[in-house]
Amino acid sequence: MSKIRVGILFGGKSAEHEVSLQSAQNIIDAIDKSKYDVTLIGIDKAGHWRLYDSSRFLLNSNDPRRITLNKTGREVALVPGAGVGQLLEITGRKSGAGIDVIFPVLHGPYGEDGTVQGLLKLADLPFVGAGVLGSAVGMDKDVTKRLLRDAGIPIAGFLTCSKWDQAAARFDEAVQKLGLPLFVKPANAGSSVGVSKVVNEEQFTAALAEAFCFDTKVLIEECITGRELECAVLGNEAPVASSIGEIAAQREFYSYEAKYIDEAGAVLTIPAELPAAAAARIQALAVRAFQTLCCEGMARVDFFLTKDNQAVVNEINTIPGFTAVSMYPKLWEVSGISYGELIDKLIQLALERQVRERQLKTSYHKP
Repeated sequence: MSKIRVGILFGGKSAEHEVSLQSAQNIIDAIDKSKYDVTLIGIDKAGHWRLYDSSRFLLNSNDPRRITLNKTGREVALVPGAGVGQLLEITGRKSGAGIDVIFPVLHGPYGEDGTVQGLLKLADLPFVGAGVLGSAVGMDKDVTKRLLRDAGIPIAGFLTCSKWDQAAARFDEAVQKLGLPLFVKPANAGSSVGVSKVVNEEQFTAALAEAFCFDTKVLIEECITGRELECAVLGNEAPVASSIGEIAAQREFYSYEAKYIDEAGAVLTIPAELPAAAAARIQALAVRAFQTLCCEGMARVDFFLTKDNQAVVNEINTIPGFTAVSMYPKLWEVSGISYGELIDKLIQLALERQVRERQLKTSYHKP
């Protein structure tokens, strides 16, 4: 049997570019080379797509603060059209890199928000993870919360503020509705980018300015005091939940630095110490959230567990981190699926979905 040709797509224009590079490196190292031929497609911060050799695509790969894409790759573009599945060099020549399936390892806007997923659908290329709709609603924390709330899934209280109407975001009103402290965060970002914890009006004003650097819509959110738990979900029509992990942040909250830079920034406990009934309840909620938000393939659902054992959904990540310290692969490893096996399952789920979608009619003729 010939190998499956996998395009690993990473980098991107978002503030989580560096996290994506770390995730991609781990996937490239772990993927079964006897089963898959790998093509590396890096997107730089200006949005240029380049083909890379596996040995020379990263600079400063051991430093999460300075890691960056090499600029020596051949610039390419993806050509839409059923059955093409080809990358073209900007010169107009075929790149020679035929692709059967794409593994996007893109975190944040321009990669996790449905934009790339739409392009891949136009190119008729199967891809790992949620489709256009699931990616878009999972990226937007405001829309996520509205859908979860309407489905009866517990969430933290929140207010939404748009950049063109930010004068309407009043500290005293937010405190009256949500209490103190408050969290202020961009609606469309991940990895705790642009997130601030505030306890007074001066901090509130500064936090809004910081969050609006990353998005035109900002969430003002109630602070939930409780244990931080995470659950991984895997599957298409019949998703399943992993064991549950717990994060004990060693900083004021689980910030970007605590997640990716400071090795002592958080203590991870996998599996979390929970009664069986509580764990089962959180796993069921994770699957419900996954399905409510129209997700497929994979996602990580993050929770708070309050002192009175109420589970509150914090957010969902449709392309969770795949770095060496990321929870998604670690949760499945404890649940009995190794890193390499997880990559294989995700690729197979992508191919299965493409088969299912290609069976749908695209023409209608009345009898």
